[in-house]
Amino acid sequence: MRAADREQAIIEEAVRFFAEHGFEGQTRELAKRMGITHSAIYRYIPSKEALIERVYEHVYLSRWKTEWADLVADRSRPLEARLVQFYLEYVERIFDYCWVRIFAFSGLKSFDLPSRYLTIVRAQIILPACAELRAELGLPSPDEIAVSERETELFWGLHGRIFYLAIRRYVYGTTIPENLEPIVRDAVRSFRGGVGPVLKDILAEAAKASPRGA
Repeated sequence: MRAADREQAIIEEAVRFFAEHGFEGQTRELAKRMGITHSAIYRYIPSKEALIERVYEHVYLSRWKTEWADLVADRSRPLEARLVQFYLEYVERIFDYCWVRIFAFSGLKSFDLPSRYLTIVRAQIILPACAELRAELGLPSPDEIAVSERETELFWGLHGRIFYLAIRRYVYGTTIPENLEPIVRDAVRSFRGGVGPVLKDILAEAAKASPRGA
């Protein structure tokens, strides 16, 4: 096997191994599972930490679509339609046994993979969606009133509602609907239908509390 192919095989098997055992799983056991020597792993990847980083790139970064940021910001369509399309594509990409379990394991053991990944979600989806919702409702832009944690939590609530379906399936082992499209549409529709008055109150309170609103 060529060196590049062997390295890729190690990464792909490591993904499955860590999804089953978490990052506490020993590389010695990974080597045994692959039928290779322990030292063979480190011939291609210098350390366990480097292997975990390659797993992160393989499982998370490779599935993230940079086009999603443009989708959220496309004002030629209603925000509800944009969010539905994003979450339908997102579900298709991340509703995966290895993706979800590695995410859960790494969070429990204080690896920084989830925080790094969620930083991307926040920057490319959550914050732009906040700005788009304000624009659609005719409310002050983030340049006028900064986006607060309270405001971003509105969108994290929607994001978490959809992601929890994956947790139920791949972590808790419970059944969820096979067809997730209507579930996603219901989640986004109910969010968009109710978020307006809440956001208006948040911004009104922020305006009063700011020096300019005093």
